[in-house]
Amino acid sequence: MHFDLADLRLITAVASTGSLSKAAASFPVAVSAASTRLRLFEQRSGLTLFIRRADGMQLTPAGRLVLEAARGVLGEARKLDDTLKELAGQRRINLGLAASTVTNSTLLPTVLGPFLADYPELDLQLVEHKSVDVLRVVLAGECEIGVFDGHLVNDGLVSLPFRTERLVLLVAADHPLAGREELRLIDALGHAFVCLPAERAMQRFVEELAMSLAMPMKVRVRAPSFEAIAQLVAQRAGIAVMPEIAALRAQQELAVKRVVLEERWANLELRICFRSWEGLSSHGRQLVSFLSGQ
Repeated sequence: MHFDLADLRLITAVASTGSLSKAAASFPVAVSAASTRLRLFEQRSGLTLFIRRADGMQLTPAGRLVLEAARGVLGEARKLDDTLKELAGQRRINLGLAASTVTNSTLLPTVLGPFLADYPELDLQLVEHKSVDVLRVVLAGECEIGVFDGHLVNDGLVSLPFRTERLVLLVAADHPLAGREELRLIDALGHAFVCLPAERAMQRFVEELAMSLAMPMKVRVRAPSFEAIAQLVAQRAGIAVMPEIAALRAQQELAVKRVVLEERWANLELRICFRSWEGLSSHGRQLVSFLSGQ
């Protein structure tokens, strides 16, 4: 059966106003033209959608079903129109992605380039939080997508695997701890540390762990990035906790060594989270599919 979007818009307008004349005025078209369009639709479909009465138009049971389907088609048509405008560069899209320090600083920068190149109309906002707060902001709708430590309970959210990563200790090659293959955090807390700024999510997490052991970290210097921290560790300014991917990179270029942290919290099973697939924007769905395939 043939129909077009104008037919569906007319049906929804008549249903919402209860009047053919009011519906025709909202387009605007002549009442006679609107009446003819509706009559031809009913003839082609073999259905009566409205009962014509002196006080207005009332949906039949079949009309109610057609109206529900029509609204769905019109909604999808609006989404397609928005997507076409976005792809044509007529509208900028903003998408929020909440993640931990480890994810934002080491993992996402290595994979997001091709995705952003494919969608030049997209402005991606990377927001840094501790994993527990990533879950909170995604659940609250403040960010559409998040990446969090999968050891946490994520009630109310859908989650998919992303990456595995772990935190390690980075020390100078001649540091007393360099001879250890693995250790616990408490074994390192007697030494001076090179740290991220105190407000960074990972740094807050590690310093809170040290406090829970009744041994606050001895912070000698704070640096803005893992690369800067590694440089300072190599120059014997202190030791550092950092993602293994950053430590391995530093180990190739500097006189440093990574030491495994034998802690459950140091092993990160990173997962992508969002409220529902249906609730994601079209670009959000593409980003989730892209990240879950990495």
